[in-house]
Amino acid sequence: MFSTKDFRGRDFITLLDYTREEIEFILDFSAELKEKFKSGRPHKYLEDKTLFMIFYNSSLRTRNSFEAGMTQMGGHAHFLDPNKIYMPVLEGEEVAYSTERISDVARVLDRMGHGMAIRIYGDPVGWVNGKANRIVREFAHWAERVPIINMECDIYHPCQGMADILTVKEHCGGFKGKKFVMSWAYSPSVHKPLSVPHSAVIAAATVGCDVVLAHPKGLELDDDVIAATRKRAEESGGSFEITNSMEEAFKDADVVYPKAWTSKHFIPPIADAPMMEKTQELFDANKDWICDAAKMKLAKPDAKYMHCLPCDRGFEVTDEVIDGPNSVVFDEAENRLHVQKAIMALTMDV
Repeated sequence: MFSTKDFRGRDFITLLDYTREEIEFILDFSAELKEKFKSGRPHKYLEDKTLFMIFYNSSLRTRNSFEAGMTQMGGHAHFLDPNKIYMPVLEGEEVAYSTERISDVARVLDRMGHGMAIRIYGDPVGWVNGKANRIVREFAHWAERVPIINMECDIYHPCQGMADILTVKEHCGGFKGKKFVMSWAYSPSVHKPLSVPHSAVIAAATVGCDVVLAHPKGLELDDDVIAATRKRAEESGGSFEITNSMEEAFKDADVVYPKAWTSKHFIPPIADAPMMEKTQELFDANKDWICDAAKMKLAKPDAKYMHCLPCDRGFEVTDEVIDGPNSVVFDEAENRLHVQKAIMALTMDV
């Protein structure tokens, strides 16, 4: 067995660093914090503590859930805009008087607060797949005292993954025997990382769901993530399948999670440079990958529609579905607050 002390000081970069038992412990604690929040009971686990948040990308849910969570637990979150400070960069990428090495930034903030959280993907790293994850891990390498929380990189979005499975648990009553479908869906925008589907399938497989990944050919996920998901499914007693048919995937599903992600084949390191026009052609050839009422009828009558938000209405999903009775997207968004409070409280010392 383990206790809250086993989480103290640990980074939260990927769910693969945590066992099923640890993830379920965090889920239980998240539910406890949610109940306390709803009932107005105090839960000042992080009184007088500070979280430094560095946002290379814009955010609504992530920023506000972390800031609100710190406030509700008695602490404070500092929002750091890289464009308003010396931009933290990797060694060798410095530009005089406008950037600062991550090693220096991390060691300074490490001495001033109790945790750091980083959000970076896409344009800030030139769409070089994996570079954002490397930057998050660089912060973790140099921060000796405090944990690093990944608020989304180009490979993982672990906090979203935790919110996803908390929502499944609440609405499906558990995980065993539940068919969880992570499906690609069409969007006019190709500028979407693979982090959400990666963490969603890892999370669902870890807790024992029967996970189905659906996407057109050319939109495969990372090979290492697929291998890790298969391993997690085997260990949990769940299952993991991949199909190139959205309709096949939706049949008898308990949960459907259709969203767009870019093609790894047209960005570095597989491609020499980002080839977004090629990705756009691939996207446009699959406009029929939309979650509408007809596809929802393929799933179970009470199947839940999920999305990390923001969604592209009219492309990824119709208004009828996202605003309909089977949609749990706002419960899912709210759960970001509760799981992140649990993660912060545990890693930043309950």
